[in-house]
Amino acid sequence: MRLEAVGWEDADVQRLAADQQAEPQARHDGGQEPGTPPPAADVAVVLLARAPGGEALGCGALRPSGDGVAEVKRPYVVPAARGRGLSRMVLAGLETAARDRGWTTLRLETGPRQPEAVALYEGAGYRPIPAFGAHAGDALFDERVLDPA
Repeated sequence: MRLEAVGWEDADVQRLAADQQAEPQARHDGGQEPGTPPPAADVAVVLLARAPGGEALGCGALRPSGDGVAEVKRPYVVPAARGRGLSRMVLAGLETAARDRGWTTLRLETGPRQPEAVALYEGAGYRPIPAFGAHAGDALFDERVLDPA
């Protein structure tokens, strides 16, 4: 598996991001993401995980929100590739990209009906915080202050 930096409008990223949105919507009775989807101009980092043959298996992005903080957006691994550590690889890649840009804190939103995601983030050192930005509802929010590079 390899990570590659791509643009937000990359066709594989957009396909995976749409799949990422469909899964929690199904688990949360059709609820929509609060606020507006991130436009390409707001997304500073996009990582795409590819299999050795080139198949896109996962993605994740970072949207800076000022004061050394960025939000993790659209983290996703296709169901057939789960359980192989790919989500940890994408998250670690995003954390490295954040450090490289001088960002010290990452925040994210997940949901109580996504126990796999909650376990991933807790295992990576993310801790609960109050809602931020346009987010509301029954979502869970986590933050991690990154160790210096």
